[in-house]
Amino acid sequence: MITKGQKINDRYEVIRSIGEGGMANVYLGYDTILDRNVAIKVLRGDLANDEKFVRRFQREALSASSLAHPNIVEMYDVGEDDGTYYIVMEYVDGKTLKQLLKKRGSLTLSEAIDIMSQLTDGMAHAHDSYIIHRDLKPQNIMIKDDGQIKITDFGIAMALNSTQLTQTNSVMGSVHYLPPEQASGKGCTIKSDIYSMGIIFYELLSGSLPFRGDNAVEIALKHMREPLPSLREENPSIPQSIENIIRKATAKNPKNRYDSARSMHEDLLTALNDERIDEPVYEYKYPENENEGKKNKKAEKAEAALEDAKIENLGETIETPAVEDENEEVVEGKKSKLLIIVLAIVFSLIAVGLVVLFFVLPKLSNGKAATIPDCYNLKVSACEKKLQAAGFEVNTKIKTIVSNSVDKNRVVKTDPGKGRSVKKKTKVTIYKSSGENTIKLEDYVGQNANSVKTLLETKYELVVTIEKKEVDANSKEYEDDDEIIGQSLEAGSEVKKGDSLILYTPNIVDKYPDMVEEGWSISDVEAFCNKYGLALEKVQQETSAYSEGTVIGQNKTKGSPIIKGTTLKVTVAVKPTVIPKEEEEPKEPESQNEEPSSEAKEE
Repeated sequence: MITKGQKINDRYEVIRSIGEGGMANVYLGYDTILDRNVAIKVLRGDLANDEKFVRRFQREALSASSLAHPNIVEMYDVGEDDGTYYIVMEYVDGKTLKQLLKKRGSLTLSEAIDIMSQLTDGMAHAHDSYIIHRDLKPQNIMIKDDGQIKITDFGIAMALNSTQLTQTNSVMGSVHYLPPEQASGKGCTIKSDIYSMGIIFYELLSGSLPFRGDNAVEIALKHMREPLPSLREENPSIPQSIENIIRKATAKNPKNRYDSARSMHEDLLTALNDERIDEPVYEYKYPENENEGKKNKKAEKAEAALEDAKIENLGETIETPAVEDENEEVVEGKKSKLLIIVLAIVFSLIAVGLVVLFFVLPKLSNGKAATIPDCYNLKVSACEKKLQAAGFEVNTKIKTIVSNSVDKNRVVKTDPGKGRSVKKKTKVTIYKSSGENTIKLEDYVGQNANSVKTLLETKYELVVTIEKKEVDANSKEYEDDDEIIGQSLEAGSEVKKGDSLILYTPNIVDKYPDMVEEGWSISDVEAFCNKYGLALEKVQQETSAYSEGTVIGQNKTKGSPIIKGTTLKVTVAVKPTVIPKEEEEPKEPESQNEEPSSEAKEE
């Protein structure tokens, strides 16, 4: 458990938590040696003993440490301190691209192009280093106040020459930005990152995702089958050159996509040139359904498996069957045939051996053979008597195994097993039941619901559902609507395979932000009101303490719920009016009896 003020490796002092994930938590820290703020990513304690997660965590550090680019978060240090695995990286003082989209709804064309130019430049550098990200999404892109972006979380990035790329059988990352080849279980390439960048570009301009569904599987199937909606049909003001970039990046057939992130970057730089604004619609050179029929039998199997999968609310992670690369198909086919032949020979030899062992030898031996009696579900003492009566010896050491069908301390099986014909006096081992395989539930409050659900379903085969639960407006503020706030069974409860558990997450109602504290402009407020269906009333106030157009007051307090149709009243700073100073006219005497001044007398 990482606490405020704790020092990691006697160097990095933890200041506060700034993010939680399924694999690791992130803290704002202070480097006491180099006198700077840093971000510290710490592998969750419950995963520190899992070698698979430790390797994946360390792979992130290895992947990102070789990258040096202004648009990629810099890696400083990696290590382990008393069982705590950590990565120290550059601290980015800003917000995620997802938070910006949630606040603004959509971005202007120039803003979106600027962000995408930085993103493609950074990813081109990563691809040049033979590293693909595999999880590009707005949540993994930070944006600073000056507009610079930083790509983060290379947690599942992998070197292109790694053998694991062709062995993976799980699709990681956000399903909303998932390339079709990754959804169907094929390996990832740099073109997989290009597809994700195309979806991000679409979301920046439209303010929404192109494919939605009730669960991760449905969304993945749409990425594989349905064409991307046209941006220009929704917003005709978007140039054809911009839609062409998105069409080319998000082509379902990787052959129709950009060959590199660098090519996409260069295309973005010239997209608004006069000669390109009304260029023809980008036509795909290769069929988008090129892999149908004979070539796509594997993809069809992957789609069928996805449709049959009863996966609900898996959030950001889905699993699909692995599909081998087409280039390996012939080799794999030959290997499979050879393997079948070898296995057939082995099994034949085993079968012959068994026949000799259990039928021929007993008949050739001087001793008489007998059949092992059925002891299933008997008491151990009753089984012993039954075996002895049949002429067998009983092993004094009783073995124990888990059984979901036999009561505790009753016989599950014997070795040799029932019905076997063996020599009398053979020693028989009894296996008794230890009862059902039960586990004790932990207190999952505060953890990520999707991560806990995946762990309990895959490791313990529990039936886990996630339900929203209303929270008190005056209770703790939840930044993450996937945070567990309760569970249907208390910590310490014993459960077994097939038992059900409900994880409750907060039903967060959108609330008003502190627009003054966050430095909102009037354009930000207008976009906010359009998004939530609010009426806007603006009051101008002259002041030189704030920039013109800055919000300096609001009638809705921070944290109050947003109700559609209500009026938001904001006070906006304007420059004070400067009245020019008029020239003073000669002062006339107040009355005719007024005495002239001494200077007048002299004149």
